[in-house]
Amino acid sequence: MDAQSRGRAENIDPADQWVLNPNTGEYELRLGNSAPQSPVPGPRASRRGRPADPEAERGRGGAAVREAPERGAEVPQPRRRRGAEPEPPPGRRNRRPVKKKSKAKKVVAWTGGGLALVLVATGSAGYLYLKHLEGNVSATDVGNAAKQSFSKDDAFNILIIGTDKRTGAGNEGYGDKNSVGHADTNILLHVAKDRTNATALSIPRDMIVDVPDCETLQPDGSRKVIPGSSQVRFNTSLGQEGRDPGCTMRTVKAVTGITPDHFMMVDFNAVKTLTSAVGGVKVCLKHPVNDKDSHLRLPAGESKIEGEQALAFVRTRHAWGNAGDLDRIKVQQQFMGSLMRDMSSSDTLTNPGKLLDLAEAATNALTVDKGIKSVSTLKDIALEMKKVPPKNITFLTVPVKDNPADGVVHKTVIVNPELGPPVFDAINNDVSFTDVKKKEKAAKDAQAARLKGTRSAPSDVRVRIMNGGAADGAAQDVVNWMQTEKGILKSENAGNAPAGVSRTTLEYAPDQAPQARELAALMGLSGSALKPGKSVTNAQSLPTMSLTLGKDFKGAGVSLTAPAKAPDVGEKSTADKVECAS
Repeated sequence: MDAQSRGRAENIDPADQWVLNPNTGEYELRLGNSAPQSPVPGPRASRRGRPADPEAERGRGGAAVREAPERGAEVPQPRRRRGAEPEPPPGRRNRRPVKKKSKAKKVVAWTGGGLALVLVATGSAGYLYLKHLEGNVSATDVGNAAKQSFSKDDAFNILIIGTDKRTGAGNEGYGDKNSVGHADTNILLHVAKDRTNATALSIPRDMIVDVPDCETLQPDGSRKVIPGSSQVRFNTSLGQEGRDPGCTMRTVKAVTGITPDHFMMVDFNAVKTLTSAVGGVKVCLKHPVNDKDSHLRLPAGESKIEGEQALAFVRTRHAWGNAGDLDRIKVQQQFMGSLMRDMSSSDTLTNPGKLLDLAEAATNALTVDKGIKSVSTLKDIALEMKKVPPKNITFLTVPVKDNPADGVVHKTVIVNPELGPPVFDAINNDVSFTDVKKKEKAAKDAQAARLKGTRSAPSDVRVRIMNGGAADGAAQDVVNWMQTEKGILKSENAGNAPAGVSRTTLEYAPDQAPQARELAALMGLSGSALKPGKSVTNAQSLPTMSLTLGKDFKGAGVSLTAPAKAPDVGEKSTADKVECAS
């Protein structure tokens, strides 16, 4: 009987059956009816150099010693109180009710971005295993395109890139024969600051975009700026002309206004190894599929797929909808939701063998930026992701216009200029696409608090403007707009802020609250942008508020109020629901 089935049979947590053998420094499976073992040497007699006598030790109330069947390690048995009746042999003992443990206490596990890992946190063997896993992960230096570290206290954006590079055995039939690895599948994962929700935004590979100039690190250690390209497909932001994942991150920012903090990149093999590690992924089809191009053959209804078949499933295009990339994206989103459910299931979390296989598969599949290369950081990311309820993880696609006829050049798909920006703004402002009641109420309360109270006249507002991350010249643009359009004549350009900031803020003294409310109403500042503090002295020696323009600043006169509710994007799905591909 294996550990998993035995653990279920006797109501024992399988994760508790893995113990450290002090003689080998390795974790071994305990199948006997013993209590949890302690990493201590054998009986006192053996430590003094004399052979251990199990019967003598038992007579003194000590622990009986039995030899491990393979390694010969001494493992102490449970101690028996003096005068107590001997315990019945295995299979005849009276079973006592065992209090169930929470999943979190059963095993330390993490899932996120299609990855899972079990941490063995005790002893030298655990440390060496973590270092081994870290050696599996590849890292690419993308310069300032990615952050240098990961913060557990903020919202974060991770760009997940699936390439079409034909690496690995059995992948000759997929992708472009001569491809250096383009951005074939792209998901921008946004995890909210309060961890109540997350959004996985798929970016079509054939979407026509402008790829910006991109600085890349060359093999000799030098830096090279690769010129940008206008009106090209999004997938050329990686691989083409030697572009690295940092170029794809910069393209995402240019197209959406959302800044990716980090990237995770995988190739075809990741789908094979991850699905095999969890023992297969359940998928559902509304109709049978027999695709001669991908060689995918599946019946209607539910199936479990892994390895080569799983890769064929996510690569198949002609079997879905109108046989285009947009319909394939929907199927890939359904597959990702199913994979996440299987990774977080009890069958996976309580099976040490599966978890270790998954750890190897996940880390071998990954290429990341240097800021998140360490296994401990990847663990932190996944643990933060695990806080998000699956029902609040939304999958959606960039709103696009399909085959627009603009009379200039044939295009596949482009960002829908009416529907795209509201989606990007919602993600940038940490707004959920699922019904998170608590968050919506907090947003409304913040807006009400901002508008409450007496406001000053624009002519009484004194403010200095500093640039803390907006475009060059933004501070002066705001001064000009305030003075000519809004009558705020007591405004001045104070140059650059001492440090860059991600969000625009307005700091004011308590007696300047009416001025702050007036300026917030005119500029469309959210309640979170108002920062009670202290005033500074302007050129006329008068107390003045400080407005610092952050990276979220969109231009003079453009409202910065975060939407209270995400726009209706039509087709979307969540990670908790099983959907059938059609």
